[in-house]
Amino acid sequence: MPELPEVETTRRGLAPYLEGADITGIVIRNARLRWPIPENLPLCGQSIHKLERRAKYLLLRCGNGTLILHLGMSGSLRILPVGTPAEKHDHFELILDNGKLMRLRDPRRFGAVLWCDGDVHTHPLLAGLGPEPLQDTGGIYRFDARYLYQATRGRNVTIKQFIMDNHVVVGVGNIYASEALFSAGIKPQLKAGALSLARCTKLVAAIRATLSDAIIAGGSTLRDFVNASGNPGYFQQQLQVYGRAGEPCRRCAAPIKQIKQGQRSSFYCECCQK
Repeated sequence: MPELPEVETTRRGLAPYLEGADITGIVIRNARLRWPIPENLPLCGQSIHKLERRAKYLLLRCGNGTLILHLGMSGSLRILPVGTPAEKHDHFELILDNGKLMRLRDPRRFGAVLWCDGDVHTHPLLAGLGPEPLQDTGGIYRFDARYLYQATRGRNVTIKQFIMDNHVVVGVGNIYASEALFSAGIKPQLKAGALSLARCTKLVAAIRATLSDAIIAGGSTLRDFVNASGNPGYFQQQLQVYGRAGEPCRRCAAPIKQIKQGQRSSFYCECCQK
């Protein structure tokens, strides 16, 4: 599933083609995504002012509202020349006045194309989300060590499951949670409430560094993720623990362990993580 680094990579690839362009047409080949694509989307003739990201959602800001896009389990957004023949799983596209089109390919149809004509941050899909891990915003929305420490007090859930909760912090998917915990030296089974402020400081720094490195590498392609140009990500080549069960730890050579947590696989080094 595309996570924050993959969605941010997609946003950066799309933005130069979308921002400032006018929408001249819409094509809906299959409206049956996770939620039906609305009929009569009010996009034709609109200018695209900005392409933003909130968690794993892309927000296409237009003069009269915001198009909300989600890649689901297997989706991708591509920039292609107008007239490029569509393939089986190409369900939706925007035609632009610059000779390009943006096309959504989604084989499993768990993605979303939705419209919001009000404050998009009050939309039910976005309203309850936690802070962005890579943004230094003020107040309760700042993801820092103090925030994480206060949020974990009294919590009996494991720390890996805790940081994967989008109500706590957005965008820390399974791969990146395992990698960040390894970097911070924290075992995934540790109860969230047991973290000290010092360990929260290390974990926040590790989450930020892991996600930033993944964005630089273009995200991770373990199955079928491709960016806006159709290229895969390469962060999987840097993985320290994820998917390496039984292989030697790159730090201490102890075998990487694999366990199940909340129906997800977790990978860790029992020597390097405490």
